[in-house]
Amino acid sequence: MGDRPPRPIGDRPPRPMGDRPPRPAGAGGFRPGGGAPRLGGAPGGFRQSGPGAPRPGGAPGGFRSGSGGSPSRGGLPKPLTKTEPSKDDRKAQWSRDSQARTASKDRKDNDRKENRQGQGFDRRGNRATGPKKVKKVMPAFVAPVITQITVATEITVRDLAEKLFRSNADIIKILMKKGLMVTANQLIDFDTASHVAEQFDVLVEEYVEVDVFEQAFSAKQDDQSELVSRPPVVVVMGHVDHGKTSLLDVIRNANVQSGEAGGITQHIGAYSTVVNNKAITFLDTPGHEAFTAMRMRGAQVTDIAILVVAADDGVMPQTIEAINHANAAEVDIIVAITMMDKPSANPDRVRQQLTDHGLQPEGWGGQTITVGVSALKKEGIDTLLEMILLVSEMKELKANPKKSARGSIIEAKLDKGRGPVATVLVQEGTLRVGDPVVAGASHGKIRAMIDGHGRALKEAGPSTPVEIIGLHDVPVTGDILYTAANERQARQLSESVVAKGRETLLKSTQGKVSLDDLFNQIQAGQVKDLNVVVKGDVQGSVEALRGSLEKLSNAEVRVRTIHTGVGAVTESDVMLASASNAIILGFNVRPDASAKATAETENVDIRLYSVIYSAIDDIEAAMKGMLDPEFREVVLGHAEIRQIFKASGIGTIAGCMVIDGKITRTAKVRLVRDGRVIYDGTLESLKRFKDDAREVASGYECGMHFKNYNDIKENDRIEAYIMEEIPR
Repeated sequence: MGDRPPRPIGDRPPRPMGDRPPRPAGAGGFRPGGGAPRLGGAPGGFRQSGPGAPRPGGAPGGFRSGSGGSPSRGGLPKPLTKTEPSKDDRKAQWSRDSQARTASKDRKDNDRKENRQGQGFDRRGNRATGPKKVKKVMPAFVAPVITQITVATEITVRDLAEKLFRSNADIIKILMKKGLMVTANQLIDFDTASHVAEQFDVLVEEYVEVDVFEQAFSAKQDDQSELVSRPPVVVVMGHVDHGKTSLLDVIRNANVQSGEAGGITQHIGAYSTVVNNKAITFLDTPGHEAFTAMRMRGAQVTDIAILVVAADDGVMPQTIEAINHANAAEVDIIVAITMMDKPSANPDRVRQQLTDHGLQPEGWGGQTITVGVSALKKEGIDTLLEMILLVSEMKELKANPKKSARGSIIEAKLDKGRGPVATVLVQEGTLRVGDPVVAGASHGKIRAMIDGHGRALKEAGPSTPVEIIGLHDVPVTGDILYTAANERQARQLSESVVAKGRETLLKSTQGKVSLDDLFNQIQAGQVKDLNVVVKGDVQGSVEALRGSLEKLSNAEVRVRTIHTGVGAVTESDVMLASASNAIILGFNVRPDASAKATAETENVDIRLYSVIYSAIDDIEAAMKGMLDPEFREVVLGHAEIRQIFKASGIGTIAGCMVIDGKITRTAKVRLVRDGRVIYDGTLESLKRFKDDAREVASGYECGMHFKNYNDIKENDRIEAYIMEEIPR
């Protein structure tokens, strides 16, 4: 600091603050020159630069004494003395600088990372895909208290465990105590599921499936003023060969029986007739027991049931079934005792048998009307029709023709020229041409309506059977047909039914199943489900065959129908049967060429029948190991009719071209039109030009004349085959 001694701190008196007069206002922020002299300074607002008045406690001239004073204070600069820092000082300084640099770098890095995270990057500089997931500590699962659940008719063990919030082992343990050995994916019925749920104090309600059609077309209460009388719908039921079809032939003057295989009615039909200026609608149901489901459906849509009982045979098993179906449908029964013209007729014995089954005749003090008829002599027919009208008047049958139409599909088939054709019995409302309709998985717009006499109709009222054209697919017999608001609604409803049908799963087993070795595979445990593909000429026959086959299921094997359809056996049917290990059963249909070739390649068994109970007997015999196929059909060749010739005294001659194989004179022939067999018999003659021929090879022309058959058309296909005996 120099040679000046340090200034004592307390030797300067404090500057008086109150002796300075107020500064006059001046320009430029300087004191005016004539201002009051500052204490110890020169007048004019500036201190004396020279050796002026001494500052109180200081050296004269306004400068501090000594040479170490600041120039601003009026003294001389102090000389600087430079000293070298020690090694310890340098280390300490370096450490402080290093810590400062590290802290600054960390602060900058953190700021940069935070900025990049805001721009979509993570802390490592990579592009971030989303916000960072925070680990959450899940609390321990606590099963909720379940007091009530809803279960369908069938449910798997796994699904039941999920509903009860229990493990599969808990459910299986309870079922094992009950004596049931099941797996987690096995189905159990509603009663078994209820028993399991009761062990956990849970109540079970059965799930009632909501019908989408009933929701969309909910029926409203009809106004009594809009109701009008409608014709009665009559169903004819009874045992096979008791004269049902013959009775209807007399009523409608048509012969349907001649076109049936074995004299059995195998297609359901609807016919309308007029008696005393009043219309009556008849439904003809087949008589064989294979058509139990069809008879039941016929009883559900009718008002009056005519029970046909032969006077010589009496009440038979199918007669009892018909009585039960009619009673279940709550329809009035009129008994027609047929074949009264036979010498062995005993109507009193028939009435006694009816009494045993709850039908008390009117003549014996009951309420059941009995009428004796003879279709051969046309006796008692008028009395029977009068009784039908009498019962219908007593029932006061009425319907509202002004509402949207609703009816039942009586029959459905696929016609090559017209497409899907369905027979509909209108039950209420009026069905008109152009209406958008939906029936199950089928929908469309009605393009034409035809009555039972082949006449085109514009509209059809209640109790009127009509054939409709315009559906996009063949509906299922028994489906309810509804009139939709528009085509879009009809399509949506049908698609919902199709989507529900896709839930059916196909199960396959090792090896291909055939009827010949079915029993051996059952014994070996390879077959638990016998999958069947059923194809027929009409929907009613397909449904009846399907129902009869599924009734053959037993404890060892279950018959499952995985697909049904109307029309010829196609390649897609064969591929489905191959994938699902199924047998194809055809009723009055034939496989096309591609389907037959694919079946041979895929080793799929195709069985073709013309009488339904033959198919049922074969399946049942195969399941019991008693199938004895004595003959096997061997197809020799195919031909196509190119031209038709008329010859007097001979009939119709078919000019044919042999497409493949050969046609022999002794072979049996089958005439196929649109995939349907219309004739199965023998050849009357086979000629090459004018000469008789024993066989005609592929690529050659020939002339054929069928025995007792002349209804042939161009483009019909002829299949020649022989029955070859196979030793077992």
